[in-house]
Amino acid sequence: MIHIAICDDESALVDSLKELIRQYGLEKSVEIKITVYYDGLELIEKYDTTIDLIFLDIQMKLLDGLRTAKQLRKLDEGVGIIFLTTLTQYGLEGYKYQALDYIIKPLKYARLKSELDRFLSRRQKEESPFIVVNNDSGKYKILLNSLRYVETFNRNLLFYSEQENIICYKSMKEVAQELAPHGFVRCHSGCLVNLSYVKGVKKLEISLITGETLTISQPKRKEFMEQLTEYWGDRL
Repeated sequence: MIHIAICDDESALVDSLKELIRQYGLEKSVEIKITVYYDGLELIEKYDTTIDLIFLDIQMKLLDGLRTAKQLRKLDEGVGIIFLTTLTQYGLEGYKYQALDYIIKPLKYARLKSELDRFLSRRQKEESPFIVVNNDSGKYKILLNSLRYVETFNRNLLFYSEQENIICYKSMKEVAQELAPHGFVRCHSGCLVNLSYVKGVKKLEISLITGETLTISQPKRKEFMEQLTEYWGDRL
């Protein structure tokens, strides 16, 4: 199933786009869930991390599409965004928020079909595993290929990702079990590191490709090195 969101303050356009998306789903035999938001602020406040693609109007009253996209990238760096606009220059500006494309209003089915075909093809090739993190400020979808390491922090966990550092209330044991199949290994009791970011290990210090360094405990070193060697061996 694909979860598509429409964020536009024009109800007539929303209804039209919903019908076109449903038509596409029937033609392609693809199950599509559609969620509608009538303003960027509503989308941000009620964001659902299961959303795969967002049709986002650029010109809205309370929170315009460009500012909405900027906030969206803090919540979900992987969700697809296609801007809806009447002015080409606004669509081009949207590319700095990693938008897939933009569609000039009024919408034509042929263009919509082309965009959805391209999105589905890319999704099949590039779909990345992720973890969903909840805390008091909201819910965040973190792609695992952007997560460098997880560290204990004031009785909670702190996720160090490319989008930002995010607090998580799960236990280290729970997160370690969840991420173990994806190349994450403990370097000490309070730190879980993504092996794809490891550049090298010297004595009790791990160097990451980002320039950061982490400590490895003596009791964990042997097991860590064995798993790192196995991980590198699979990729050499």
